[in-house]
Amino acid sequence: MFKLREGVSFLLLVTSLGAVSESRAQTDESADALEVVIVTATRTNTDRNTMAQGVTVLDDNSIARSDLQHSNQLFNRVSGAWISRGNGQESLVSLRSPVLTGAGACGAFLTAEDGIALRAPGFCNVNQLFDANLIQAGSVEVLKGPAMAVFGSNAMHGVINVTTRDATNTTPRLSLQSGSRDYYRAMLSTASDKLALNANVTTYGGYQDASGYEQQKVTLRYDETLGDWQMTAMLAANNLNQETAGYIQDGKGAYKNDASRRVNRNPEAYRDAQSTRAYARFQRMMGDHSVTITPYWRDNRMEFLQHYLPWKSRERNAHTSLGLQASAEGSASTMNYLLGVDIDSTEGTLFEDQAEGFSPNQPAGVHYDYSVDALNSAVFGQLSKELSDSVTLKAGARLERTEYDYQTREPAGSVCAPTASNCRFYRPESGDESFSNLSYNLATLWSLGNGTAYLRHASGFRAPQATELFRLQSGQTSTDIDSEEMSSVELGYRYQSDRFATDVAIYTMDKDNVIFQDRNRQTINGAKTSHQGLEIDLSWFIRDGLRAELAANIADHQYDSDIQLLGSSGSIKGNEIDTAPTNSGSARLIFDTVLASKPITSELEFVWVGDYFIDPNNQHSYAGHELLNLRTQWQATPAVTTTLSITNLLDTGYAERADFGFGNYRYFVGEPRSAVLSFSIAL
Repeated sequence: MFKLREGVSFLLLVTSLGAVSESRAQTDESADALEVVIVTATRTNTDRNTMAQGVTVLDDNSIARSDLQHSNQLFNRVSGAWISRGNGQESLVSLRSPVLTGAGACGAFLTAEDGIALRAPGFCNVNQLFDANLIQAGSVEVLKGPAMAVFGSNAMHGVINVTTRDATNTTPRLSLQSGSRDYYRAMLSTASDKLALNANVTTYGGYQDASGYEQQKVTLRYDETLGDWQMTAMLAANNLNQETAGYIQDGKGAYKNDASRRVNRNPEAYRDAQSTRAYARFQRMMGDHSVTITPYWRDNRMEFLQHYLPWKSRERNAHTSLGLQASAEGSASTMNYLLGVDIDSTEGTLFEDQAEGFSPNQPAGVHYDYSVDALNSAVFGQLSKELSDSVTLKAGARLERTEYDYQTREPAGSVCAPTASNCRFYRPESGDESFSNLSYNLATLWSLGNGTAYLRHASGFRAPQATELFRLQSGQTSTDIDSEEMSSVELGYRYQSDRFATDVAIYTMDKDNVIFQDRNRQTINGAKTSHQGLEIDLSWFIRDGLRAELAANIADHQYDSDIQLLGSSGSIKGNEIDTAPTNSGSARLIFDTVLASKPITSELEFVWVGDYFIDPNNQHSYAGHELLNLRTQWQATPAVTTTLSITNLLDTGYAERADFGFGNYRYFVGEPRSAVLSFSIAL
């Protein structure tokens, strides 16, 4: 059953007069309907109204208006999405799902840049969104539910694709920002006829004791015509050095106590991460067909302290990939088609050790040291046929295979002494693993004047991640797990007129073969979960200079099988999945005024996260929270823009995320009121 808090119910009633789906946003100068183009679905420009799937597009104006210091401030604008903010730049993704944790949690979502995964299949990381240059992106596209055939493993609950800016969309500009708790950021954008550079440097002193980070990002893009070929080349890099603050656990509701909120129980914790990505995309017409070939390369490296575990192991992981995407798009008879091949070859390593022994079951020394050579290959096709002027049938399928060649560099077997009662760490023998998966989608799209309706059935999957297969625990000598699988049915409707737009989707999804740790800490298959939800995006241009926006989500996520999950006692079938808010979303009022004869645009934003259980037994819960944010932008001169962003305007004590573990309430602290002032100068 869907539940709404009283305050949220009132908000939905009030803003039903109008609020905004960012993908429907229009300029202040015109209320004319805009065509929204998305590249995620087919890797080429596609009219969003032709898509039979829930999708939100945040354009560069929406990104600039969010003035994000963390990714969750941007994704608050996406119905059905909740990016739970960790300390520093850390995060956990929820997209038509609970907030998932554990080794393979990140495998339920695909995060990409210009259609290429930020991390290799099988080597995801829950924090991988911090690799992307979101604040200087051309757009951010969010596909919800199992993705189209162009995406495979990891695109199960959805896809987040960050597109880069080309030279024509890059305005030369220097921006300087200063904010609460020693927050400083400098951003530079510059461009020539064909080359665009977007770079930023950030430093933050942190709110909790002994916390903060320094981060640098750069994106370089070059667009050129080479004979009949259109070429796009891109190079991106990210470096993060973070002093991490862990959760607080001073009893139930500790996040409301000012003294408790500042405590860092893990002052020794840190996270250092570097990533570099490059590709060259070549596209040309061959007769009536468009051919696209994209070779790419990626390199990811990370070192961090596992401060969330009592024994505080250190992990170093890395992987380097070479890949190729190739596709052909065109028409044959009365049918449009897209056919393609994907290949991704990756070399990965993981090293985990512990400086001091915690107990005989968590000894000092090396826990794991292994390498994995992985090959992911796929063929796919997507077809579209107009049955009439108003009805279109769409279908697609993808066949994918993932192969792992695992080699341990330390002796296989238990890490502990023979006298240990239940050794936490076990190294499996070197060997090979492989997984083959088929996904499909089938949809009907109806054009209804200014509106579009669709009905879609789709499946998705994710192969086990390398850490689920090869970093075993508690005497488990090998895994016998298979890919997770998802089946989804979605009904949606979009409408757009000159001043009003709405986007509504209802979905139900069943997930089988869910990989989890049982009560013996062994990684196994067999869990089932169910997911249902309603997503609402509304927009209304009330009058010139005033508009309203809403992105709301009501959802129900349940365990659907009788399993003995780690942390559970007895059967949890029918229980709500922990860290799965019953509702969440945001609403905004945006108004334009004049200050000293110069235009000023302000945004008042209301963000809420509903109540949720924080353990699988549904015995402990978090009440949720509601926040107000204010952002104002003043065009002081044609070349100078001043922006003031105030988050948590009412200084509410809240938790970004709560859970219950090791017998304690644990809260990841929500930051108090913060202000950031920026000056931007056109060059």
